[in-house]
Amino acid sequence: MNAPAAGRRQPPRVWLIESYRAGENAQLLALTEALGWPFEIKRLVYRPWGFLVDLPRLVSLAGIDRSRSSPLQPPWPDLLIAAGLRNEPVVRWIRRQAGGRVKLVHIGRPWANLAQFDLVITTPQYRLPVRPNVLHNPLTLQRVTTGRLAEAAALWAPRLTALPRPYIAVLVGGNSGPYTFDRAAARRLGRAANALAAELEGSLLVTGSARTPGASFEALAATLQGPTYVYRWTPDSAGNPYYGLLALADTLIVTSDSIAMLTEACATRKPVYIFDMGAAPGDRPWTLAHWAAFGYRQLLRFGPTRLGRDVGLVHRALIDAGRAVWLGQPFPPGPPPPPPADVQRAVARVRALSLIQNQ
Repeated sequence: MNAPAAGRRQPPRVWLIESYRAGENAQLLALTEALGWPFEIKRLVYRPWGFLVDLPRLVSLAGIDRSRSSPLQPPWPDLLIAAGLRNEPVVRWIRRQAGGRVKLVHIGRPWANLAQFDLVITTPQYRLPVRPNVLHNPLTLQRVTTGRLAEAAALWAPRLTALPRPYIAVLVGGNSGPYTFDRAAARRLGRAANALAAELEGSLLVTGSARTPGASFEALAATLQGPTYVYRWTPDSAGNPYYGLLALADTLIVTSDSIAMLTEACATRKPVYIFDMGAAPGDRPWTLAHWAAFGYRQLLRFGPTRLGRDVGLVHRALIDAGRAVWLGQPFPPGPPPPPPADVQRAVARVRALSLIQNQ
């Protein structure tokens, strides 16, 4: 085998530290795939008491079960891309083992001091300050491309031919922050989706997600009327139609809790309707989830900015830009604008970290 030519520029060694939330994993993959460099995915198994390590912002692997996690050993990476509080002690530990030469890129909101990261890629709901190492994007990173949509459309179109068009996709999230997706909210969503389908004389294509409570999703399914396709999400299913629904839908309804799904829906440049999961009259009795959501709303109003995630900032930006409207309101005339170049901006900033070395 020939030795590498002198001065040849080799791509950096990239590790993606998988998160424990599906939306963050989609963003991590969006960035690493767009970079075009080879990368390894490291999957971690967290100990139940690991928050005792995570919250003090230690440099440690004590919060993970190393015997069940991907190996973390040399050769160390040049670039670490991660998200989530529970991964922060791990990436700090890796950088220490590598003698401090690893570049750290964090997506979302880190809990450690921003100066500990080479780049933080964030969105408005986290309300982070302006810093040289912080990239403020209007929407989350997403993997919706023309090629991926075309591939998904070819796979799913034959399975849905019995349903009349237009197709109205309904993308359902779950309990998150100030929102509770209980059975009352599920039935409200079902009635509103029925009304839009009847107005458009089309079919509903409905899917849940990792955070959708099972009982609430069944209440939604029981409320639906007319031509309908319903997918019940499971973590081990190989037949998830999500990208197929994005590709084939003529109109989309997305629950207000999920900024990731809203971003991906808007990337299709189709009309997007936001279903407001905020409490409505008659959404009783209150459960522990309701009280948690109520407490979160008070945190947004009166607590430190750093602790809250104000998704309403993203809702307003989407509506002001003509990308979405609240479900029940008319959509503005003309096609929605193209998605912002968030992924391209993030790629440019990562490449500017001078990761490629002469070998």
